[in-house]
Amino acid sequence: MDNKQSADLSASAEENAPEEESLQWNVSAESQKQRLDKYVTEAMGDEVSRSQIQLWIDQGHVTVNGKTAKANHKLTEGETVEVRIPAPESVDIVPEDIPLEVVYEDSDVIVVNKPRGMVVHPAVGHSSGTLVNALMFHCKDLSGINGEVRPGIVHRIDKDTSGLLMAAKNDKAHTSLADQLKEHSVSRIYRALVHGNIGHDHGTVDANLARDPHDRKMFTVVSSGGKHAITHFNVMERFGDYTLLELKLETGRTHQIRAHMKFIGHPLVGDPMYGRTGGLKLQGQALHAASLGFTHPASGERLEFSAPIPADLEELLTHLRSR
Repeated sequence: MDNKQSADLSASAEENAPEEESLQWNVSAESQKQRLDKYVTEAMGDEVSRSQIQLWIDQGHVTVNGKTAKANHKLTEGETVEVRIPAPESVDIVPEDIPLEVVYEDSDVIVVNKPRGMVVHPAVGHSSGTLVNALMFHCKDLSGINGEVRPGIVHRIDKDTSGLLMAAKNDKAHTSLADQLKEHSVSRIYRALVHGNIGHDHGTVDANLARDPHDRKMFTVVSSGGKHAITHFNVMERFGDYTLLELKLETGRTHQIRAHMKFIGHPLVGDPMYGRTGGLKLQGQALHAASLGFTHPASGERLEFSAPIPADLEELLTHLRSR
């Protein structure tokens, strides 16, 4: 496979791949006189350590108003702070004997039920304990199209989203699955518990998404520009202040369901980024990739898989039903 073909494949699955980009913030009055390293560390949450931020500052990856600055630089209201996250280096992924719930596996593809809390592939702050580390130990034969950092990974789900994920075990399979994602012929159905009582039984959110200019880790609905995003939903159960939904993705943008549900006023329960404070407690958003369907890359057979919602979410639903 030549470089152009490899690039095309990466582009075809861009809606699911991690974006290599910069993060940018405008300093508010409340953050004035704060040290640069402390400000960036707090802005990025628990994703990156302060020592890593200080290293990036030393290496020139952090700028203030377009110019490099020292870690102890005292910020002024209105300044623009930008972090250019270095591209992942080619590294040797260490296979780790981490238990996997394998739903299906053959010589071309593997489907797993990822637990909430597991990162899909190594990244800054998560160099081990990822799904890729586990797959490397389990499979020994993953597609190399996405490079050494993301071997076999065709699409992904967020760390705190549980459920079904497929990975390719050779480049031919990867090509087929990536094309199916691009053509929207992969079926992905989710279960989600959201805040509020949704009165209508079904609906569609058709709203473009782009990076939130006020928080570059988040996505928000925009009236122009951004990426086209469509989410269909059906109400499964109502619990007064909460609603259990079945959602089907027509597109697969980063944080699509989470951002769309917030947009219509029904954010996911437990979502630390898009959700509400108070109410039901859950470690991570109540979102589960319950169903996955695709055409087998070698046989052409249509495959459909399902996975039950995780135990903690089931317990939460049982509690709501008994009220």
